[in-house]
Amino acid sequence: MAKGHRSQIKRERNAQKDTRPSAKLSFARVPVQKACFVLDQIRGKDAVTALAIVEYNPRYASEVIAKLLKSAIANAENNQGKNRENLYVAECYANRGPIMKRIRPRAQGRAYRIEKRLSHITIVLDER
Repeated sequence: MAKGHRSQIKRERNAQKDTRPSAKLSFARVPVQKACFVLDQIRGKDAVTALAIVEYNPRYASEVIAKLLKSAIANAENNQGKNRENLYVAECYANRGPIMKRIRPRAQGRAYRIEKRLSHITIVLDER
């Protein structure tokens, strides 16, 4: 049996919710390891600098992360009325997603498996 009334439980759950502006991309066609190379470069930096770093990074994952970072900044400005210059990247991480399995035909009737890995990327901003 749950403790308290349903509305009481919901109120407690919402009180613990993180109110920092964030953006999440699920099922990105980038492996976690490759996404983390870019995310490690922007962790802790202010939002404008992080956006500049990601814009000029040659990796494919940086295109996806740049779009996500712009979305997080827009969420902070439009939904919570925060100033763009005061924002910094508080958290950024990539979690493992599902794996698409494909078959590659090889010599003598054999088949090799190709694994196309997906990831869930999250960027959380905060104000200084």
